[in-house]
Amino acid sequence: MSRYTIPAIVLHWLIALLIIGTFTLGLVMTDIPGITPAKLKYFNWHKWAGVTVLALAALRLLWRLFRHPPAYADQMSAWQRGAAHGLHWLLYVLMFAVPLSGYFYSLSTGYPVVWFGVLELPVLIGPDPALKVVLKDVHYWLNMLLAALVGVHVAAAFKHLLVDRDGVMARMLPFSKRKEFS
Repeated sequence: MSRYTIPAIVLHWLIALLIIGTFTLGLVMTDIPGITPAKLKYFNWHKWAGVTVLALAALRLLWRLFRHPPAYADQMSAWQRGAAHGLHWLLYVLMFAVPLSGYFYSLSTGYPVVWFGVLELPVLIGPDPALKVVLKDVHYWLNMLLAALVGVHVAAAFKHLLVDRDGVMARMLPFSKRKEFS
């Protein structure tokens, strides 16, 4: 079975680590009561990581549009192939929707997003208290959905590794000895 290209593997794992870190930081920072220097620092880190996820997801999507993924294992049933395909596209949608909802949520609160304190992203909307409430909920629930789908993705990968033993997970492992897909 062929594997993903090295750029696809690197982008996959970078995005995965950033999503896990950003999600965790989001949970930690929102549990800090009041406004503290640490909380403000974490909010900035969270925004920076979110913008980075968005940029890397765009790069990953462009890569995928021009480099098709390797074929599924022959023994995978049609419903598993359909579920895997659908899950991957839902993950792509959420890799864009979660950071964009956070970006617009931040703008609706009146705080611009300045990537790494250097590059100010365009201010597309002004402060809006009513929209702020909606976007806060949208951002939260999109994150919860993303976390659940990442959990399903990880569970499916381990099913392929431990139960099916069909080499599907090895296609995305950085140090796998399988042939690279071009």
